[in-house]
Amino acid sequence: MPKFGRLFAWIGGALFVASLVFCAWWFLVALGRSTSAFKAQALAYDALLFSAFAAHHSIFARGAMKEWAASAIPAELVRSVYVWIASVLLIVVCVLWRPIGGQVYEVHGGRAVLHAVVQLAGVWLIARGAAAINPLVLAGIRPAAAVAGVHVGGPYRLVRHPVYLGWLMATLGAAHMTGDRLAFGIITAAYLFAAVPLEERALVRSFGEDYTRYQRQVRWRIVPFIY
Repeated sequence: MPKFGRLFAWIGGALFVASLVFCAWWFLVALGRSTSAFKAQALAYDALLFSAFAAHHSIFARGAMKEWAASAIPAELVRSVYVWIASVLLIVVCVLWRPIGGQVYEVHGGRAVLHAVVQLAGVWLIARGAAAINPLVLAGIRPAAAVAGVHVGGPYRLVRHPVYLGWLMATLGAAHMTGDRLAFGIITAAYLFAAVPLEERALVRSFGEDYTRYQRQVRWRIVPFIY
């Protein structure tokens, strides 16, 4: 990869990490502020806002779009461009989110500890699942071709998409659930449940019998015994 390409990829990787850190801060701090009034119009706006982020993930991940991108930019930078756009869109979602308001519940004591354990377990699943895939690929620093094959160990023995399970646990496991936190958790969960079948069809095309065998070995996609 040329020097400019490496620099572009590494800056994109740094932006990717920064967007995740910013999103985590935003969820913990900004979305933790509850107000008395619930704003239904804000909910509709936020769902539409997130759909731009979701559309990028779904459309850019399609084979035809990848082929078009590879014809327009160097193939080794396709993943990096994808990460650049996704990172910027995630930051935009956080910055332009309109407060929905309301408070669903707030627990203390032992139950709050239990919620914290669920969230930390979710973060652990995200970290383990990402580490197994290759963090440099996820950050766009290395091309997607660097992924060696189907991952079947560690948390991938529990569900086929442990990163998504970890996300659900981290976002929906809060001890202080405001209307904004719940809305963000549900909106992102809806996208994950809808996107997984499309993602798995792409994985079957990429890995063939190896992935279909893995699907038979690990039945559940995201949530054990449910989905």
